[in-house]
Amino acid sequence: MNANELISVAESLPLELKTELIDKLLNSLNSSRKDIDELWAQEAEKRVEELRTGKVEAIPGEDVFGEILGKLSK
Repeated sequence: MNANELISVAESLPLELKTELIDKLLNSLNSSRKDIDELWAQEAEKRVEELRTGKVEAIPGEDVFGEILGKLSK
């Protein structure tokens, strides 16, 4: 079933079922967002730990953007 067929079926549902479908779809989006937020939190914690242990070295933003601008201006 493609998206247009699915929409056609959904449009033919009674209001109560449409509302339930919408609610479940929105909840599934929120769930994905929570998963993404959790992954970003884990990544941030990993990066902080790498900085603390000296595994990586912080580079000042001015240096990073200066290098980028230098490359773009060539």
